[in-house]
Amino acid sequence: MGELPSESIDLIICDGPYAVTTHEWDNVADIQHFNLELLKSFSRLLKPGGAAYLFGKPDCIDFIDYRSFLTLQSKIVWYQPSRLAQGRISYTNNYDVICYFTKGKAKTFNLDDIRVPQLVELEHRLRCERVPSVRNGKFGKTVFHPDGKNPGNVWGDIKQLTYKSKELVSREMLNTIQKPEKLMERIIKASSNSGDVVFDPFCGSGTVPVVCERLGRRFVACEINADYCHIAEERMTKAASKSESSENFFEFATNGSNGHLAPTQVCLV
Repeated sequence: MGELPSESIDLIICDGPYAVTTHEWDNVADIQHFNLELLKSFSRLLKPGGAAYLFGKPDCIDFIDYRSFLTLQSKIVWYQPSRLAQGRISYTNNYDVICYFTKGKAKTFNLDDIRVPQLVELEHRLRCERVPSVRNGKFGKTVFHPDGKNPGNVWGDIKQLTYKSKELVSREMLNTIQKPEKLMERIIKASSNSGDVVFDPFCGSGTVPVVCERLGRRFVACEINADYCHIAEERMTKAASKSESSENFFEFATNGSNGHLAPTQVCLV
């Protein structure tokens, strides 16, 4: 990240360590301050009005002061009721948090691209809108939208991957590394436009680049695990073959001293 130019990124999607598993890559002693350092870097990289989405558990930013770097717009709850009930002396954690930050006022939020179905019957909704206190009040211009509603800050309609999911590339990545394409698609559609640059500092199996390719976004993505890099490259090759206008290429960072390939892969469009 230190080598990337300042104010060059429109959207950052960061699904990094959670500090809750036994994986080596998740061995972080203080996740809050780890995330604070990330947010500092994101603030430098983002263009004014750019957005950053930070994945984590409920306490991922609870004990740090990030306000001088980015503005927290919302804590999105990604609700997963189908998780195994592993709790024995307390309640099972059935959700992850996605912290939505912006650098100043958001320049992009494409609500019409991410609307979800209304759960309230149309007739009941229209009847409520006709109540005088609603029609003449502060929110009188808020009416039923035929294309659906704002998804809100609790997302229970996008399910986590399972062993039977067609897009799952490896059982090793289930629940800890690989996220559903639909999840990344909602974020990318909401907070970026065609041609914008999306940055993923923990690329994993390449879900963000794959979705960016499909949606016409440019991207920069990094991954330190060489095996994951190969998986991401294979997925990107398939995604690029489906895009007639693709100009993707992969560039491996070298360490400068001996010219050997370093384990970090930078994917660029």
